[in-house]
Amino acid sequence: MAANTGQGRSFATFLVGLTVGCYGIASFSSGLGKLAFVAGAAILIGSLFGFLKLKSLEGKPAQKAVSGSMKLVGAFLAALGWIVTLVGVHLVDSTGGRITFALVGIALSLVGIIGVLPAAFNKNAIWKT
Repeated sequence: MAANTGQGRSFATFLVGLTVGCYGIASFSSGLGKLAFVAGAAILIGSLFGFLKLKSLEGKPAQKAVSGSMKLVGAFLAALGWIVTLVGVHLVDSTGGRITFALVGIALSLVGIIGVLPAAFNKNAIWKT
């Protein structure tokens, strides 16, 4: 998972901080929960500073940097499909209406995932140079 020891140490610290913080959130009503939440947040912040200190070892990226507008559109469509499906369940009481909302939501998600995202990522793919 990590390319060097610095990355591995920062990632392990991140996981420990996340685990301790989640325990703190789950038992926030007790004194130990509040302490765990604060300690987890401090460990998370420390791990993030550890990540910022790391230098990139990968060198020059294989692909040219492009604007992420089409990637954002694809991700937005995928998320919008889920939102349409979830909102449709709460808006309509009939089974037919719920199925219609679910199919529209699935269609929106598929357009984003299968149509827009691959086109955005393959625009400057390595094999097209």
